[in-house]
Amino acid sequence: MKTYKVLLIGAGNRGNRYTGIMHKVPEKFKVVAVAEPIDRRRNSIKEKHGIADDMCFNSWQEALSQPKLADLAIISTMDEMHYEPALKAIELGYDLLLEKPVAQTAKECADIALAAEKHGVKVLVCHVLRYSPFYCKIKQLLMNGTIGDIMSVVAVEGVGNLHQSHSYVRGNWHKESETTPMLLAKCCHDIDILQWLLDKNCKKVQSFGSLAHFTPEYAPKGAPVRCYDGTCPENDTCPYNCKKLYFDDKNNSWFREACTKAVAKSDGATTDEEVDLALKTTDYGLCVYHANNDVVDHQVVNMEFEGGVTVNLSMNAFNKGGRYIRVFGTKGELYANMGDESITVYNFENKKHEAVSVSAIDESILSGHGGGDSGIVSELYEYLSGDYKGVSAADIKISVKNHLIGFAAEKSRRNDTVESIDKFFKEYGFDND
Repeated sequence: MKTYKVLLIGAGNRGNRYTGIMHKVPEKFKVVAVAEPIDRRRNSIKEKHGIADDMCFNSWQEALSQPKLADLAIISTMDEMHYEPALKAIELGYDLLLEKPVAQTAKECADIALAAEKHGVKVLVCHVLRYSPFYCKIKQLLMNGTIGDIMSVVAVEGVGNLHQSHSYVRGNWHKESETTPMLLAKCCHDIDILQWLLDKNCKKVQSFGSLAHFTPEYAPKGAPVRCYDGTCPENDTCPYNCKKLYFDDKNNSWFREACTKAVAKSDGATTDEEVDLALKTTDYGLCVYHANNDVVDHQVVNMEFEGGVTVNLSMNAFNKGGRYIRVFGTKGELYANMGDESITVYNFENKKHEAVSVSAIDESILSGHGGGDSGIVSELYEYLSGDYKGVSAADIKISVKNHLIGFAAEKSRRNDTVESIDKFFKEYGFDND
């Protein structure tokens, strides 16, 4: 059995997650090098994986200026830092596990796919929901013809009001110019899942949406720009009170670590002093209505696929959070809710509802995407070895095409148009086949 050597570029939450799973299967993967500018993060990976000093780098540029160090590079940097290291790693002959979104623009995404084809390397994009037991079960049911031919789909990406405030109002993805539009930052998972479940080509797309609520117009009268000042008249009742969310709630390690950029450790590396400083000096301490954000808080995408199959995807922040999907077929209907891992099929012939069991999941939706994180690492090994027999892993071209659907939808939203996907793909050197 071959053990793949791994270079980790970006040792934040996602990089830690994938390499942590790899650490449990040392016969398959060995992390031998890390590139990360934050000392605590880099040193944490170094200690956990026993990496030599001369294989620890402060930047991706430093790591990729060396002769090829490993078989596989994991690129889990921020969105705006995918493009250059991906192209350089591909040029050096690395296979890639590339965090989504592939890149910030449609052209950059296309460049990466075309470069991978040119250099003959494999690039697997981290569309982890494809590998979760929940969506794998839905895929199996649809492939088996359980509800007949699919006529239409309604899918909802409930971002959740607190997730929206944390990631897309105060957090790293609050400005499109610094990262990507919501359809790429968050919903590229959903567009990818929909195309994968249907296994058809998208032909047309139309979208509507805006930033409507998290704006100064909705700020309470007298609310300060910085929530952490504690002078807001609605401090006690506001669900977005940053002191309650980040400082008082000691159990929400995700929020606390993100706002301080601390390393996730079981001994509780994030201190109250660090959180206090972050809320006084960073965007996480801002009022959500004065956060300089421009990312939409609700959006709908209408798609038409081959054969006239219609799809509606709705993304919005105004909910507890969670994904659910309803698939309408010629023989029945399927409803699935990822929040409670439930799948129900209604059969037209016997007029009965049947609950379908999903394999046990040993990860929470929050920390492991419902088992998808472990799933992608497991199937990555088979994909790299050339012995892949699954249905989840997608060639980089497929992943990029599904990204391009999102970019076309954004073009539609901004220009009030219906976009032809055939035409849009051709602009970036792809056929819609």
